[in-house]
Amino acid sequence: MPSTYTCLLYHIVFSTKNREPSIAPSWRPRLHEYLGGAIRGLGGTPQGVGGTSDHIHILAGLTASHCLADFMRELKKASSVWVTETIREPGFHWQEGYAAFTVSASVRPAVQQYIDHQEEHHRKQTFREELIEFLEKSGIEYDERYLD
Repeated sequence: MPSTYTCLLYHIVFSTKNREPSIAPSWRPRLHEYLGGAIRGLGGTPQGVGGTSDHIHILAGLTASHCLADFMRELKKASSVWVTETIREPGFHWQEGYAAFTVSASVRPAVQQYIDHQEEHHRKQTFREELIEFLEKSGIEYDERYLD
């Protein structure tokens, strides 16, 4: 085959340091917009960005040449600096680590809707419960000591 064709969609979840509710509603939409731009700047395609006061959900298309760990390091670093300098939240930091799940293009609309309705979703389920559900559905082994 003379060319490479991929559809590499990732549903990525990461939280604020110590899961502090530090993403204020007043600037949360600006953060989501910034993250979308940063994803584009890193060569990805943002398909959805959302979250609550203590965590972010992203649906992003990445290329075959992306290294997910490098992509996440740069995304979290850039957005942390943006929050600190632009929003003027000097104590803002992301938690180390993240969860990433591959997503089929056929479920993209459902994942986008899920991301768009995070506030509503988290009235019924905690972040920890959500994360455990994702990990278990994906068959990922985890140590509960490292979920908080």
